[in-house]
Amino acid sequence: MDCKESQSMMAAYIDGELDSPTAIRYAAHLEGCPDCNGAYLTMLELHTAIITHATAYSAPSYLQHRIRTALPRPTPREKISNLPWAWINFGGAVTCSLTLAFTFSLYMAVPSAEILAEQEIIGSHARSLMQNHLSDVISTDQHTVKPWFTDKLDYSPTVYDFAPDGYALLGGRLDYMNQRPVAAMAYQHKKHLLNLFVWPDKEHKNAPQVNSSRQGYQMIHWTQDGMRYWLISDVNAQDLGDFKRMLATQIDKDSHQ
Repeated sequence: MDCKESQSMMAAYIDGELDSPTAIRYAAHLEGCPDCNGAYLTMLELHTAIITHATAYSAPSYLQHRIRTALPRPTPREKISNLPWAWINFGGAVTCSLTLAFTFSLYMAVPSAEILAEQEIIGSHARSLMQNHLSDVISTDQHTVKPWFTDKLDYSPTVYDFAPDGYALLGGRLDYMNQRPVAAMAYQHKKHLLNLFVWPDKEHKNAPQVNSSRQGYQMIHWTQDGMRYWLISDVNAQDLGDFKRMLATQIDKDSHQ
């Protein structure tokens, strides 16, 4: 993928409209091209700023009334003499309606904060599948991976190995998500790789599980004890759900010890 192609697909990548193979190719190009990666981060920051700070306006309640009253109701004698003005008023009303519809469509086209988060997760997962990008610390021992994060983050992520249950810990790495450094743990289930991202969530102590599917990946995210957990993999939804339940159960068990 060259820079020209990358620029043409940047908005589609951010909106999650690329298929999985193309998204992986795109992520690979961003990894090796500082110019395109800088442009991507700038565009992503703009989308995030719009979602966070833009004000949404609803159509005023009197708009329909104004359009109706703008349409003339001439008497039979006035129909001929008033015909040009009738068309002018009608055209003005139609223009107002189209302008409002176009503005509303632009607003609706802006991706939600959750879609932007999904795109960040997908991009990071795709990059991790490339050679030498899966782990910064390679270890199947949770007692090796967890301390590795200690002097690199301002929080202590939960790290578990579920190898006996078919989900083996491969290692951990630092990533950048939600405008901050986060912990990412890699697991393997059969021939599939899973990524688990963990970071503090000050707004929600506990939030229910949300499942989604995008670009060929299954995703689950939830908040537990003030920490945000986000799982992603190309495994089927049931296998990912099984891993989530094991993880949530172990976290709950440790929190009550």
